[in-house]
Amino acid sequence: MNSTSMTRRGLLGGFAALLSAPPILSLPRRARAQTTLTLGHGAAPGNPRTVAAAKFAELVGQKTEGRVTVNVAGAETLGSDAAMLTSLRTGALDFTANSQGPSSGLVPEIAALGLPFLFADAQKAISVLGGPVGEALASRFEAVGIVPLGYWNNGIRHLTNSKRAVKTPADVAGLKVRTPADPMTIDIFQALGASTEQIAFGELYVALQQGVVDGQENPLVNIASSKLYEVNKFISLTAHKWESTPFLMSKIALAKIGGDFDAVKEAAAEAGTLQLELSAKATDDTLASFKDNSAIEINEVDHAAFVEATRGVADAWKKKDFGAFVADIEAAARG
Repeated sequence: MNSTSMTRRGLLGGFAALLSAPPILSLPRRARAQTTLTLGHGAAPGNPRTVAAAKFAELVGQKTEGRVTVNVAGAETLGSDAAMLTSLRTGALDFTANSQGPSSGLVPEIAALGLPFLFADAQKAISVLGGPVGEALASRFEAVGIVPLGYWNNGIRHLTNSKRAVKTPADVAGLKVRTPADPMTIDIFQALGASTEQIAFGELYVALQQGVVDGQENPLVNIASSKLYEVNKFISLTAHKWESTPFLMSKIALAKIGGDFDAVKEAAAEAGTLQLELSAKATDDTLASFKDNSAIEINEVDHAAFVEATRGVADAWKKKDFGAFVADIEAAARG
């Protein structure tokens, strides 16, 4: 047998062995690299926003089988809400449970959710956001590089101050009131005769303590978790507006997680449901504790008088460039 036939026979034998070998797909596949993302928010420990953010991180890990990990940084450790929104757009931050006021700096229309006395409770507001109003806001957020994952409940807001019990709009006149950087809230309190100042939430306790401002407005849960009642003994149940907590994701982060986006959306929805439940319970518990605290003076207000005093705010907002959207929100809220 010559060397040529031996070579040919060897090649044929090798080819046959290759065909009979187990398919290459049975070999171990390289595991997908883990993606680590960051969620920032400004709420204090124990706040429903804080608890829900931690739950979101836990659920993302479970639903992606560990492929995506979310680290949570709360209490403004990554900066103010406005700063976190900037970081979100640049990709330096991946998620934020933010605030309606700062978010209106990017999407002005969202501030219209806070029209005075528009929503009596969070359930109605969240229901409205589940329809065309929410779809319209989503398209506006996406235009600035942000993907809304849902809207949590930041609560019905009330006024506190260190000077006097507020029962009528006349009692608000002359007070220096801290508001978030939210044009709707500013308009409401200027309509009531207050002067307004925008101070970061993380700096609010000290500002109240030092008398930089007389009062502020927030949901009862935020007033409790940040202990604002220690420096503002008068709590007046004005219920002047509702605010959302927009739960937002960077489009840059969306590119990082690829096919795991559905799992992230599911986690956001479940965390949002938990946040709503916690908010409702915490609001009831907080109100009861405030009423039992002899160091706090809590009172009801003349609701009809406040509605009348702020009626012009909605009229003014309907004259803005997005006035038709404002009218749509009003119609949906009252429908």
